[in-house]
Amino acid sequence: MYYNKLSDGEYIYLLLYVDDMLIASKSRSAVDKLKDLSFEFEIKDPDEAKKMLGMEIERDHKGGKVSLTQKGYLKKVLQIFNINDETKSVSIQLAPYFKLKATMSPTIVEEREYMTHVPYANAVRV
Repeated sequence: MYYNKLSDGEYIYLLLYVDDMLIASKSRSAVDKLKDLSFEFEIKDPDEAKKMLGMEIERDHKGGKVSLTQKGYLKKVLQIFNINDETKSVSIQLAPYFKLKATMSPTIVEEREYMTHVPYANAVRV
């Protein structure tokens, strides 16, 4: 990530990941000026980005807010675990003192066998 404070006090941000780039600023002229530097590379310029690195970008122009969501990714994970979209969700905060320990891992052969069929990395991310 690169950012720079412009002369009018606003900022311009350049986020780069492998071959994906996102430029953000309240100053349209600063964005255009930075894009002009890309004469060495062929770029796709979709005026407003809608998706970046699997995250959907939602804008509320009137409210001046930008939100990032992962609805598409979440739907894929729900499908993996056979959970339909109509399931009611709740937020539960984890107690700050709660710690996971190796001693909590399955110890019985049947439990270990069962866990070999769980896509663990996806289960933990959710």
